[in-house]
Parts: sequence; C-alpha cells; structure tokens
Amino acid sequence: MSSHDRPLSPHLQVYRLAFTTVLSGLHRISGLALSAASLLLVGWLVAAARGPVAYATVLRWLSSIPARLVLVAALGAFWYHLFNGLRHMAWDAGLGFEKAATRRSGLVVVGMTVLASILTLASAWNFFWAWP
Repeated sequence: MSSHDRPLSPHLQVYRLAFTTVLSGLHRISGLALSAASLLLVGWLVAAARGPVAYATVLRWLSSIPARLVLVAALGAFWYHLFNGLRHMAWDAGLGFEKAATRRSGLVVVGMTVLASILTLASAWNFFWAWP
C-alpha cells in the first residue's frame, strides 16, 4: 500500500468537533482576548495618571465605534471566561462529567454569557454608547 492510498484520519470533510471541544477552545481564546483587552485598561489608567490632556486623547480614541466594539467583545469574553471557569471548577471537584451533564452545563455557560452581556450593556448603556 503506497502513501497515496492511505485514508486521512480524521477526514476533514466528515469530522465534526464535539461541543465541549469548541467550548474549550473558546475558553482559551477568551482568556487571550482578555489579556489583550487588559492593555486597553492599562492605557486608560496611564492616561488618567498623566493628566487631562492625555486622558481626553485616550477617551476620544475609546469613543470610536471600533474601540467600542472591541470593548463589547471584551465584555462578552469576560462573562464567557468567568462562567466557563466556574464550570471547570465544578469539574475539578469531580462534578458533571457525564456526557449529558457536560452538554447541559455548556449550554448554560453560553446562555449565561449572552444574558449577562445583554444585562451589562443594558445597565451601562450610557457608558458604552453615549460617550462624547
């Protein structure tokens, strides 16, 4: 049998990622996104410490639509990482390893992320959308 006759395993066109695999990858991505977004927080704090001119400059930049979208994405990453981290803590305690329980807890994490993000944006509407 030559190397050309060997099947690909797993075949990329039929392989389907498990739900928990996708959520695990998203947990890692959300952690990286939060690390990157923390640079915005540091920049904002440094500008506040440097004085009114620097603060106004950073605030003007953070008021742009792209920056606001990044902040909203960071908010979603925060909630997802928090709720999925709590799920991992339950797993560390030995809870919820059954297949049905892992799928159910994953759906709860996604639902809580969406709900918490919407509630946070609604309660801080002026902060996110009514800046000068």
